[in-house]
Formats: sequence, structure tokens, C-alpha cells
Amino acid sequence: MSAKFNKLTSTVVPLPLENVDTDQIIPARFLKATTREGFGDHLFCDWRYGRDGKPNPDFVLNGGVYRGEILVAGKNFGCGSSREHAAWAIAGYGFRAVVSSFFADIFKGNALNNGLLPVVVTPAFLAGIFDAADADPHMTLTVDLERCRITNNATGLAESFEINAFKRDCLLQGLDDIDWLLSRKDRIEAYEAQRSGL
Repeated sequence: MSAKFNKLTSTVVPLPLENVDTDQIIPARFLKATTREGFGDHLFCDWRYGRDGKPNPDFVLNGGVYRGEILVAGKNFGCGSSREHAAWAIAGYGFRAVVSSFFADIFKGNALNNGLLPVVVTPAFLAGIFDAADADPHMTLTVDLERCRITNNATGLAESFEINAFKRDCLLQGLDDIDWLLSRKDRIEAYEAQRSGL
């Protein structure tokens, strides 16, 4: 079970790069673990740290300028291999939503399965977020999952976004697929009892 997601207003971390693949999100050498703990420490590791292990001051997560619970990324975010660890790393770092104009389908599914909301916006709306964040690192976005609407609070512009109805319901309730099934245990048992009596 994860935290319920209803409405989130947060500053953003802009990553205006296209075709960011899952190996860049979480390098393969960190995939030996089978639990979700600790993956946030290795998010974008090869960009965050130099070969000497020291933080790269030019990378957005290290600069101290941008912070927040919303990652804003370029087109085709999460392409490449299907590793679920990419969603674990992003959520483990503290992001609750990722905004892009396009997500790889498998990454999008993995994100939703792990309580991380992928928000698809138009290229123009995405460009507006990047421009606003460049002008003011303290600008915020509001992601309203109940209304399926995202607002750039710096400009007042808003867009609707689409999400699978079942996954939306799970996020609003803070449930993963197993939690959702368990929440209907009584109904399932009643159905099975009725079926066995036929």
C-alpha cells in the first residue's frame, strides 16, 4: 500500500532531455537487489556522479536550485528495457509524479503499479513548464488526479490528462493491485461460496 494520491502541488525538477532510457534512470549494475529499498540513492547515478564518485554539480539533482515531488522530463521518457526498478528509483528518490509529452508504455505501467503518477501533456504545455521553471525555480504545478487536470501555476494554463480508470482508482485509494483485490476479499469469498453451492 502506498500513500493516497489526490491533489499534489509542488515545485518541479526539470530534466529537458528526450529519450531518457531506463538504464540512464537506474544503471543495470544496481539491479541485483530484489526489494525496492535504496534505489532512490542510485537514480540517474551516472549523471549525478563522476567516475571519482563525487557529485556532478552541473546535474539538476545536485545543483540545489530545483527541488520538488514532480519530475518534468522530455519526450519518450522511460524507453529501453522493461526494468521495474526505474519506477522504484524515481519513487524512492521522493518523486510522486512524472510529467512528459510521451512515456514508453512499459515504464508507464510500471510507474502506475508502484504509486508513481505519469502525466502525459501536450508538447506545447511541456515546453511552457520548462520555460516557467527556467524563469523561476520556485514555480509550481498542481496535479489533480480527481479531476485528471494539471495546472502550471506560473502561467495559469491547465490541461486535462488521461489515465486508466482502474489505476486512477487505485492511486486515489493508495492501493496496489494486490491491495485492491484484498479490499474485495469478502465479495470474492461470497461469490465463491455461491458458486460452490450451485
